[in-house]
Amino acid sequence: MGFEYPEDLKYLDTHEYVRLDGEIATLGISEFAVDQLGDIVFLELPEVGDALEKGETFGSIESVKAVEDMYAPLSGTVIERNEAMINSPELISEDPYGEGWFLKLRINDADDLNDALSATEYRAQVEGE
Repeated sequence: MGFEYPEDLKYLDTHEYVRLDGEIATLGISEFAVDQLGDIVFLELPEVGDALEKGETFGSIESVKAVEDMYAPLSGTVIERNEAMINSPELISEDPYGEGWFLKLRINDADDLNDALSATEYRAQVEGE
């Protein structure tokens, strides 16, 4: 099965994605990562108002197979978190790029994404092309 990697997103090699809309960034994890994790049972996210630093962990996602830390692709302040995913983390797999987002940040500097991967680069990395 081929996974989707929307072209309008930026990706980290740790499988987080960013959708940038002006100074607001939406964070989540890729469809590939969701598939690798299997059945997701728990999601830990920071609180609204928390400051994230690029490269630092911002929470964790737990499946029946593993617990994985998630890393901030850019620095900013949490302005919204997806309570529906916290309450029902199993829904992440249904729409990881849409309803399955995790956080919205007001970013400090879009240049933080200069070293992020494009959809093509990320696909090549995870699919070993």
